[in-house]
Parts: sequence; C-alpha cells; structure tokens
Amino acid sequence: MLIDSHVNLHAAQFDGDRDAVIARAREAGVGLMVEISDKLSTFEATHGLAMAHDDIWATVGVHPHEAKDYADLTADRLVELAGRPKIVGIGECGLDFHYDLSPRDIQAAVFRQHIDAARRTGLPLVVHTREADDVMAEILAEQQARAPFRFLMHCYTSGPELAEKAAELGAWFSVSGIATFKAASDVRQIIAAMPADRIIVETDCPYLAPVPHRGRRNEPAYVGHVLDKLAEIRGWSRDEAEARTTDAFFALFDRIPRPDGA
Repeated sequence: MLIDSHVNLHAAQFDGDRDAVIARAREAGVGLMVEISDKLSTFEATHGLAMAHDDIWATVGVHPHEAKDYADLTADRLVELAGRPKIVGIGECGLDFHYDLSPRDIQAAVFRQHIDAARRTGLPLVVHTREADDVMAEILAEQQARAPFRFLMHCYTSGPELAEKAAELGAWFSVSGIATFKAASDVRQIIAAMPADRIIVETDCPYLAPVPHRGRRNEPAYVGHVLDKLAEIRGWSRDEAEARTTDAFFALFDRIPRPDGA
C-alpha cells in the first residue's frame, strides 16, 4: 500500500478539483493520506477532510511561517484540538530561518508549545526545519532530555549534522519529491544514511512535485515516484521500499489502525 504522509489538500490550489485529486490518489494505489495542519484558521477545513474520508487522517499545528499570528498559542489549546477524532499528529511546526516570515524567537517559543503538546498527547510531532540546523538541534536535544517525545523530520533537506543528531534522538524522516531533483545530490546522500526503519514518504502537495511532474501542481497520486527514488537511493526493491516505509509509518502514526494486509 502506498501512503502519503504529508498532504495539504485544504490548500486553495485544490479548490477546483479536490474530489478528483483524492480519486486519482486512490486509483494510483494510495491507501492512506495524512492531511497536515499549517495554522488554526484552516484547521476546521483540515479536520473536515479527515472526517469526510475514511482514508484521510489529520494533524493540528502551526507552521513556523504563521507563528507570528499565534504567539500566544498554548500547548493546552493544541491538546484540546488533538482530542478530536482522527487527529494523529501535532504540527506542522518548527523553525524556518530561510524566509523568516515570523520572528525567530516567536518561532522557537511556538515550537516548544507543540513539543509539549506532543509529549502530553503521545502523538508524533511533524517538524519543519529550514536553515535553522544549530537552533533546531539545540531545541530537540534540550527537549528530549527534559522528557521524551516522538518526532518526524518532514521533507528533510537540511544538513548531515542535524540529520545525525536527529537520528540519535530517535527521529523518523520523510522523503519528498526533492529527492528526484537533478541538483539534489546532497539530499540523496543524507537519505542514503537515514535509519532504515524510520523512513517514510510524502508529496507535500501541492508543492515539490517529483520528476517527471516537476514544475506542476503536486498531488498524492505522485507519491509512487518518491518511493521509487527512495528505493533506488537505498538499493531496495520497490516491494522492499513499500514494506519498509509502511512499517515505519504505522510505527510512528500509531493512532491509525493498520488495514488488513498492509
């Protein structure tokens, strides 16, 4: 079974054909999708998608780009929303020092609230990190030392040192369409060294469409191209890559019942 661990189906890019996109994913063999929350103002749409479809689950969280609008966000509020049916993760949250769309201190403070919520709920944390390797490593190490939590380094494109530190702290990693890009040899080298039992795949649709769809709107039906590239990088067969990533997905997102035969 194919699983897309990170979709943004609530995004405006899908307003014209959302149902058709979901249907194409199923036709392509995608058996499960995780719809990711990026801000609380769209959480009802995110949660609504999960409630409307048996094969879609959801998270709750605030992307670092949006942190400036949620400076007063508390772990209590996240825990409250995470109590709804079909919420299986906390995030997407983290640090983005590339665009700096929110002040860095606010990004870090909001991120720490998400970590606390992940601990309290037992749900996995979906982490976004870009050009913030040192601060991210420091926060993850500090918080894991305080009390453990499970976390996913989503769409990992940061450096090898942070990858090594995150792996040492128990991280899962998700591979996206970036792995198929011609210029992404550094990303592929890091993928080759990731813990074999903690790798999953994603599209991050509508962004980052894999080759041969690069430059177009991405959608969950394309996640098989990511899996194929992962198999190539790791020297796995397609079946082995599917089995390994499926096992890793259900080990991380353990609130999702594993279908018979998956």
